[in-house]
Amino acid sequence: MTTPRFDILGQAISDASRTRMLCELLDGRAFTNKELASAAGVTPQTATAHLRILKEAGLVLAEKSGRCVYHRLAGPEVAQALEQLAAIAPADSLYRAQQRKAGGLATVRSCYDHLAGPLAVAMAKAFLSRGMLIDENGGYRAIPSDLWHRIGVLLPDRLGRQPFVRPCLDWTERQPHVAGPLGRQILTHGLDVGWLQRHKHKRGLVVTAPGRVAYDQILDVRPEVAASA
Repeated sequence: MTTPRFDILGQAISDASRTRMLCELLDGRAFTNKELASAAGVTPQTATAHLRILKEAGLVLAEKSGRCVYHRLAGPEVAQALEQLAAIAPADSLYRAQQRKAGGLATVRSCYDHLAGPLAVAMAKAFLSRGMLIDENGGYRAIPSDLWHRIGVLLPDRLGRQPFVRPCLDWTERQPHVAGPLGRQILTHGLDVGWLQRHKHKRGLVVTAPGRVAYDQILDVRPEVAASA
């Protein structure tokens, strides 16, 4: 049996500047060395060294586009592992750090390819209470409902090898939100129809006025209430 090289991963995430870079990349987008250096509070030269360690550990990939090199997480499995690690880290310090990073936008943010934060947790509770999701053996199963279409979700005719929806422990709220293709559809639809808007170089999202009305009318979920719950 081959022993997993946890030591390599441990070294890669043991530096605070590198963890800040990874957190910046958790919204699924790619950033340049300069942008990640700014997010981590280091010089571009230092960021280059940090990114080399992250790439050697298999956590980050580099892609060249024109004259620029962009860095992104190596895949959704990396994002999921980082989320789970964040969820077992000290809660108070993580919550304060996330609030500082996202400012007043922490009510709703993206976590790689799905929604996270208090609003996402409130939505997961609404799905369960309305019978749209069933908690089954520690996972979620989606149940057909007219409400899915209204928030941009198309349920598959057949399930693939990967789960269509799964619970993901929110790293600040310590309660699950939804991830997987279902969670990705909710985020993509919200951005496409203008219910949500991104902020440059921040994982925080803004719920627009139409979005507030839609989430309230469809799911009886209000961002400002979710933030204070």
